[in-house]
Amino acid sequence: MQCQRPGILRKDRIGYQAVNRAGKGNQMETGKTAIVTGATRGIGKAIALELAKEGMDIAVIATAQNERSEKALEEIGQTGVKVRLFTGDVSVQEDTARMMEQINSEFEHVAVLVNNAGITRDSLLLSMKEEDIDRVIDVNLKGCMYMTKACLRPFMKQKKGAIVNISSVVGLMGNAGQANYAAAKAGIIGFTKTIAREYAAKNIRCNAIAPGFICTDMTAQLPPEAAEQLKSQIPLKRLGAAEEVAHLAAFLAGDKSAYITGEVIKVDGGMYI
Repeated sequence: MQCQRPGILRKDRIGYQAVNRAGKGNQMETGKTAIVTGATRGIGKAIALELAKEGMDIAVIATAQNERSEKALEEIGQTGVKVRLFTGDVSVQEDTARMMEQINSEFEHVAVLVNNAGITRDSLLLSMKEEDIDRVIDVNLKGCMYMTKACLRPFMKQKKGAIVNISSVVGLMGNAGQANYAAAKAGIIGFTKTIAREYAAKNIRCNAIAPGFICTDMTAQLPPEAAEQLKSQIPLKRLGAAEEVAHLAAFLAGDKSAYITGEVIKVDGGMYI
Protein backbone atom coordinates (compact mmCIF):
# COMPACT_ATOMS: atom_id res chain seq x y z
CA MET A 1 0.00 0.00 0.00
CA GLN A 2 1.27 3.41 -0.95
CA CYS A 3 0.88 5.95 1.83
CA GLN A 4 0.54 9.65 1.22
CA ARG A 5 3.73 11.54 1.76
CA PRO A 6 3.56 13.44 5.05
CA GLY A 7 3.76 17.20 5.00
CA ILE A 8 4.10 19.14 8.23
CA LEU A 9 4.61 17.04 11.34
CA ARG A 10 2.36 18.25 14.12
CA LYS A 11 2.89 17.29 17.74
CA ASP A 12 -0.40 16.53 19.47
CA ARG A 13 -0.21 15.83 23.22
CA ILE A 14 2.16 12.86 23.50
CA GLY A 15 1.98 11.81 19.87
CA TYR A 16 2.57 12.87 16.34
CA GLN A 17 0.43 12.97 13.23
CA ALA A 18 1.43 13.97 9.74
CA VAL A 19 -0.76 16.65 8.20
CA ASN A 20 -0.97 17.67 4.57
CA ARG A 21 -0.61 21.16 3.16
CA ALA A 22 -4.31 21.77 3.67
CA GLY A 23 -3.88 20.93 7.34
CA LYS A 24 -5.89 17.69 7.35
CA GLY A 25 -4.58 14.45 8.77
CA ASN A 26 -3.62 11.76 6.27
CA GLN A 27 -6.32 9.11 6.24
CA MET A 28 -4.82 5.66 5.78
CA GLU A 29 -6.88 3.11 3.89
CA THR A 30 -6.72 0.33 6.45
CA GLY A 31 -8.24 2.21 9.36
CA LYS A 32 -6.52 -0.22 11.73
CA THR A 33 -4.51 0.44 14.86
CA ALA A 34 -1.67 -1.70 16.20
CA ILE A 35 -0.50 -1.67 19.81
CA VAL A 36 3.24 -2.32 20.13
CA THR A 37 4.83 -2.67 23.55
CA GLY A 38 8.49 -1.75 23.97
CA ALA A 39 8.37 0.14 20.68
CA THR A 40 10.86 2.91 21.41
CA ARG A 41 13.94 1.00 20.25
CA GLY A 42 15.27 -2.18 18.67
CA ILE A 43 12.90 -4.84 17.42
CA GLY A 44 9.85 -3.09 18.85
CA LYS A 45 10.52 0.15 17.01
CA ALA A 46 11.27 -1.71 13.79
CA ILE A 47 7.92 -3.51 14.06
CA ALA A 48 6.06 -0.27 14.78
CA LEU A 49 7.68 1.34 11.74
CA GLU A 50 6.86 -1.62 9.51
CA LEU A 51 3.21 -1.68 10.59
CA ALA A 52 3.04 2.09 10.08
CA LYS A 53 4.36 1.66 6.54
CA GLU A 54 1.51 -0.81 6.01
CA GLY A 55 -0.87 2.00 6.93
CA MET A 56 -1.70 1.12 10.51
CA ASP A 57 -1.95 3.76 13.20
CA ILE A 58 0.34 2.97 16.13
CA ALA A 59 -0.20 2.97 19.88
CA VAL A 60 3.25 2.87 21.44
CA ILE A 61 3.51 1.50 24.97
CA ALA A 62 6.60 2.38 26.99
CA THR A 63 7.53 2.69 30.63
CA ALA A 64 8.10 6.44 30.47
CA GLN A 65 7.97 9.52 28.30
CA ASN A 66 11.53 10.61 27.63
CA GLU A 67 13.86 11.71 24.87
CA ARG A 68 14.05 8.21 23.38
CA SER A 69 10.28 7.78 23.27
CA GLU A 70 9.87 11.25 21.72
CA LYS A 71 12.38 10.39 18.98
CA ALA A 72 10.62 7.09 18.28
CA LEU A 73 7.23 8.80 18.05
CA GLU A 74 8.58 11.36 15.65
CA GLU A 75 10.21 8.72 13.45
CA ILE A 76 7.06 6.60 13.30
CA GLY A 77 4.96 9.70 12.69
CA GLN A 78 7.04 10.54 9.62
CA THR A 79 5.36 7.60 7.84
CA GLY A 80 2.11 9.55 7.78
CA VAL A 81 0.10 7.64 10.38
CA LYS A 82 -1.30 8.65 13.72
CA VAL A 83 0.94 7.60 16.61
CA ARG A 84 0.45 8.06 20.33
CA LEU A 85 2.44 7.16 23.43
CA PHE A 86 0.89 5.44 26.44
CA THR A 87 3.05 4.91 29.52
CA GLY A 88 2.85 2.25 32.18
CA ASP A 89 4.22 -1.03 33.45
CA VAL A 90 2.97 -4.01 31.44
CA SER A 91 3.66 -6.28 34.40
CA VAL A 92 0.99 -4.46 36.43
CA GLN A 93 -2.51 -5.54 35.45
CA GLU A 94 -4.06 -2.24 36.55
CA ASP A 95 -1.67 -0.37 34.25
CA THR A 96 -2.52 -2.51 31.23
CA ALA A 97 -6.25 -2.06 31.85
CA ARG A 98 -5.81 1.71 32.17
CA MET A 99 -3.69 1.98 29.04
CA MET A 100 -6.16 -0.11 27.06
CA GLU A 101 -8.99 2.17 28.14
CA GLN A 102 -6.96 5.19 27.01
CA ILE A 103 -6.12 3.55 23.69
CA ASN A 104 -9.75 2.67 22.98
CA SER A 105 -10.74 6.29 23.61
CA GLU A 106 -8.01 7.53 21.26
CA PHE A 107 -8.32 5.03 18.40
CA GLU A 108 -11.44 3.63 16.75
CA HIS A 109 -10.31 0.19 15.59
CA VAL A 110 -7.57 -1.63 17.49
CA ALA A 111 -6.84 -4.69 15.36
CA VAL A 112 -3.34 -5.83 16.33
CA LEU A 113 -1.35 -6.38 19.51
CA VAL A 114 2.41 -6.94 19.40
CA ASN A 115 3.82 -8.07 22.76
CA ASN A 116 7.47 -7.11 22.46
CA ALA A 117 8.38 -5.54 25.82
CA GLY A 118 11.14 -7.46 27.51
CA ILE A 119 14.21 -7.20 29.73
CA THR A 120 17.21 -9.33 30.64
CA ARG A 121 19.04 -9.75 33.95
CA ASP A 122 21.60 -12.42 33.22
CA SER A 123 23.50 -14.59 35.66
CA LEU A 124 24.11 -18.24 36.38
CA LEU A 125 21.23 -19.63 38.43
CA LEU A 126 23.24 -20.12 41.63
CA SER A 127 24.08 -16.42 41.74
CA MET A 128 20.79 -15.13 40.30
CA LYS A 129 18.90 -12.91 42.73
CA GLU A 130 15.23 -13.55 43.46
CA GLU A 131 14.36 -10.05 42.32
CA ASP A 132 16.04 -10.72 38.97
CA ILE A 133 14.04 -13.91 38.49
CA ASP A 134 10.80 -12.18 39.43
CA ARG A 135 11.32 -9.04 37.36
CA VAL A 136 12.26 -10.83 34.14
CA ILE A 137 9.29 -13.19 34.40
CA ASP A 138 6.99 -10.32 35.39
CA VAL A 139 7.86 -8.11 32.41
CA ASN A 140 8.47 -10.73 29.72
CA LEU A 141 5.76 -13.26 30.52
CA LYS A 142 3.17 -11.66 32.78
CA GLY A 143 3.34 -8.46 30.74
CA CYS A 144 2.49 -10.46 27.64
CA MET A 145 -0.41 -12.13 29.44
CA TYR A 146 -1.83 -8.92 30.91
CA MET A 147 -1.69 -7.00 27.63
CA THR A 148 -3.35 -9.89 25.81
CA LYS A 149 -6.07 -10.07 28.45
CA ALA A 150 -6.70 -6.33 28.10
CA CYS A 151 -7.12 -6.65 24.32
CA LEU A 152 -9.33 -9.75 24.23
CA ARG A 153 -12.67 -8.08 24.93
CA PRO A 154 -12.27 -5.44 22.20
CA PHE A 155 -11.11 -8.14 19.78
CA MET A 156 -14.07 -10.35 20.68
CA LYS A 157 -16.49 -7.45 20.26
CA GLN A 158 -15.25 -6.77 16.73
CA LYS A 159 -14.93 -10.53 16.04
CA LYS A 160 -11.36 -10.22 14.84
CA GLY A 161 -7.87 -9.64 16.17
CA ALA A 162 -4.23 -10.56 15.63
CA ILE A 163 -1.71 -11.05 18.42
CA VAL A 164 2.01 -11.36 17.75
CA ASN A 165 4.19 -12.33 20.71
CA ILE A 166 7.94 -11.87 20.57
CA SER A 167 9.57 -14.91 22.15
CA SER A 168 13.17 -16.03 21.49
CA VAL A 169 15.16 -19.03 20.33
CA VAL A 170 16.45 -19.04 23.91
CA GLY A 171 12.96 -20.16 24.90
CA LEU A 172 13.37 -23.15 22.59
CA MET A 173 16.98 -24.16 23.19
CA GLY A 174 17.97 -22.54 26.49
CA ASN A 175 21.07 -20.45 27.08
CA ALA A 176 23.61 -20.51 29.90
CA GLY A 177 23.24 -17.53 32.20
CA GLN A 178 19.65 -16.83 31.15
CA ALA A 179 17.51 -19.25 33.14
CA ASN A 180 14.99 -16.51 34.00
CA TYR A 181 14.83 -15.17 30.44
CA ALA A 182 14.64 -18.63 28.84
CA ALA A 183 11.84 -19.66 31.21
CA ALA A 184 9.86 -16.49 30.43
CA LYS A 185 10.31 -16.84 26.67
CA ALA A 186 9.39 -20.54 26.79
CA GLY A 187 6.32 -19.52 28.76
CA ILE A 188 5.34 -17.13 25.97
CA ILE A 189 5.38 -20.04 23.52
CA GLY A 190 3.01 -22.12 25.66
CA PHE A 191 0.85 -19.05 26.25
CA THR A 192 0.69 -18.32 22.51
CA LYS A 193 -0.55 -21.80 21.67
CA THR A 194 -3.11 -21.71 24.47
CA ILE A 195 -4.58 -18.36 23.40
CA ALA A 196 -4.69 -19.58 19.80
CA ARG A 197 -6.79 -22.57 20.91
CA GLU A 198 -9.01 -20.60 23.27
CA TYR A 199 -9.97 -17.79 20.90
CA ALA A 200 -9.75 -19.16 17.36
CA ALA A 201 -13.55 -19.53 17.32
CA LYS A 202 -13.74 -15.76 17.88
CA ASN A 203 -11.50 -15.14 14.86
CA ILE A 204 -8.63 -14.05 17.09
CA ARG A 205 -5.24 -15.34 15.95
CA CYS A 206 -2.15 -15.60 18.14
CA ASN A 207 1.34 -16.39 16.86
CA ALA A 208 4.87 -16.02 18.18
CA ILE A 209 8.20 -15.06 16.66
CA ALA A 210 11.42 -16.48 18.08
CA PRO A 211 14.31 -14.22 17.04
CA GLY A 212 17.89 -15.37 17.29
CA PHE A 213 20.84 -12.99 17.57
CA ILE A 214 19.61 -9.66 16.22
CA CYS A 215 21.56 -6.44 15.76
CA THR A 216 20.50 -4.14 18.59
CA ASP A 217 22.07 -1.40 20.69
CA MET A 218 23.43 -4.13 22.97
CA THR A 219 25.00 -6.32 20.28
CA ALA A 220 26.44 -3.25 18.54
CA GLN A 221 28.61 -2.68 21.60
CA LEU A 222 30.13 -6.17 21.59
CA PRO A 223 33.89 -6.46 21.01
CA PRO A 224 34.74 -7.74 17.49
CA GLU A 225 35.88 -11.11 18.90
CA ALA A 226 32.59 -11.63 20.74
CA ALA A 227 30.59 -10.68 17.65
CA GLU A 228 32.55 -13.19 15.56
CA GLN A 229 31.93 -15.89 18.16
CA LEU A 230 28.19 -15.24 17.93
CA LYS A 231 28.28 -15.41 14.14
CA SER A 232 30.15 -18.71 14.24
CA GLN A 233 27.08 -20.31 15.88
CA ILE A 234 24.81 -19.21 13.04
CA PRO A 235 24.73 -21.13 9.73
CA LEU A 236 24.10 -17.89 7.78
CA LYS A 237 27.20 -16.42 9.51
CA ARG A 238 25.66 -13.07 10.39
CA LEU A 239 23.44 -11.40 12.92
CA GLY A 240 19.88 -10.66 11.93
CA ALA A 241 18.43 -7.20 11.42
CA ALA A 242 15.51 -5.92 13.46
CA GLU A 243 13.75 -5.19 10.17
CA GLU A 244 13.84 -8.89 9.29
CA VAL A 245 11.84 -9.67 12.43
CA ALA A 246 9.54 -6.74 11.64
CA HIS A 247 8.72 -8.08 8.17
CA LEU A 248 7.45 -11.31 9.68
CA ALA A 249 5.54 -9.47 12.41
CA ALA A 250 3.75 -7.38 9.78
CA PHE A 251 2.82 -10.54 7.86
CA LEU A 252 1.43 -12.23 10.96
CA ALA A 253 -0.47 -9.07 11.89
CA GLY A 254 -2.12 -8.77 8.50
CA ASP A 255 -4.83 -10.52 6.53
CA LYS A 256 -2.35 -12.45 4.37
CA SER A 257 -1.78 -14.75 7.38
CA ALA A 258 -5.50 -15.16 8.12
CA TYR A 259 -5.22 -18.98 8.25
CA ILE A 260 -2.17 -19.07 10.53
CA THR A 261 -2.52 -19.30 14.30
CA GLY A 262 -0.69 -20.98 17.17
CA GLU A 263 2.62 -20.97 15.29
CA VAL A 264 6.13 -20.19 16.54
CA ILE A 265 8.37 -19.01 13.73
CA LYS A 266 12.11 -18.59 14.17
CA VAL A 267 14.08 -15.71 12.66
CA ASP A 268 17.54 -16.93 13.58
CA GLY A 269 19.64 -17.56 10.48
CA GLY A 270 19.40 -21.31 11.07
CA MET A 271 20.85 -21.15 14.57
CA TYR A 272 18.33 -23.63 15.98
CA ILE A 273 17.49 -26.24 13.35
